[in-house]
Amino acid sequence: MDYEIIHQPEQHLFKTEVDGRTAFVQYRLLGDSLDIIHTIVPRPIEGRGIAAALVKAAYAYAVANGMKPKATCSYAVKWLERHPEEESIELIHYASAQGINILDCWMPDPKSRNIIGEGIRENRDKWFIQGHIGSTWKDEQYFRTRDMKYVRPAFEDLLRRLQTDYIDLGMIHYVDSEKEWEQMQHSDYLGYVMELKNSGVIRHIGMSSHNPKVARKAAESGYVEMILFSINPAFDMLPASENIDTMFAETFDAGLKGTDPDRAKLYRICEENDVGITVMKGFAGGRLFDEKRSPFGVRLSPVQCIHYALTRPAVSAIMCGYDTKEQVDQAVAYETASNDETDYASVLSNAPFHSYRGECTYCGHCKPCAAQLDIAMINKFYDLATMQPEVPATVRSHYEALEHTASECIGCHACESRCPFGVPIAERMQKTTELFGR
Repeated sequence: MDYEIIHQPEQHLFKTEVDGRTAFVQYRLLGDSLDIIHTIVPRPIEGRGIAAALVKAAYAYAVANGMKPKATCSYAVKWLERHPEEESIELIHYASAQGINILDCWMPDPKSRNIIGEGIRENRDKWFIQGHIGSTWKDEQYFRTRDMKYVRPAFEDLLRRLQTDYIDLGMIHYVDSEKEWEQMQHSDYLGYVMELKNSGVIRHIGMSSHNPKVARKAAESGYVEMILFSINPAFDMLPASENIDTMFAETFDAGLKGTDPDRAKLYRICEENDVGITVMKGFAGGRLFDEKRSPFGVRLSPVQCIHYALTRPAVSAIMCGYDTKEQVDQAVAYETASNDETDYASVLSNAPFHSYRGECTYCGHCKPCAAQLDIAMINKFYDLATMQPEVPATVRSHYEALEHTASECIGCHACESRCPFGVPIAERMQKTTELFGR
């Protein structure tokens, strides 16, 4: 039976009314996880599947918003254990049929790995799999480690359960500490990663991180080719931290403005070094969908968040997360979304807090250009170039490959009237011409 389930985010509740009685689940947010702590169904309406419907709705919301489902409540624990695997396998098939072809498997639990393995078994060659090295299963729970007595068997288990003999992107799992990064460089753990790469078991080496300073070290290492990094307009303002909880603080510093320099440097270095970025936490755990929880005081849509992430330098893909076919459809709809639907810039420019004023976000509002310039791309190359004492050769070559360069700007200023952030575009075109010589 279907029930009308209402979400009350202020109270952290999902509830429904049946025969005049209220049933609900209560949850708490722990970092990037949603943990169900209570499931309450009055005795007179028990046995109708109400608890299951409420828990399913809560976890669907979690997955849709990039959060990990967790359970403290005993009923929710049991629900997670018996959640039908067939539905998840079918969902992977459906996603593949819609053109989705990249999947991140950080989860160490056998059930999740088995589901993915069955889901990709018939067309493994069409999937790009990010598989994490160092995400292990110990005492029936997730355990992050560099201890080889756990790392090696856990990765071998990943291959076995995914029913594959290779992983496209072998991810150094979750490094947010600069000290840990340095310690890792001459470790058995990194030796094992290199062994996997040299033998072809992993095709490329990647790393996951939430700290731009650590991610930058990886991008400069010469062996990391892809970084799984948390990107959205809220997180982009935050300074580097080794504590992921800072990203999910209830309030942000009111003085935060525009993209943090460490994050901008990371994107520049990735672009220069041909290191790709796959995006996690693109929705900030769902906070950006709620104007009361958003640090901007306004809400963004999933499509707007996707567009923001994909317009950052070096970004190649975003991991949206979904629990239903409808959510897959919503993600895929980005491919055909209108400019109005993808437009995050107008929302941010009118937000009451944390302005990106004067900063080009590469949103494309400046189009069309009378001189046919790709203004957003030119600005991107200018920003990348000016972060170093000399223009990097790679940036210069990309700039010179443009069909039209900044020197062709006619100074009409029409683009400036369309820019939501008040960027002096004509002035930037002149500076770009001086910088690149054309």
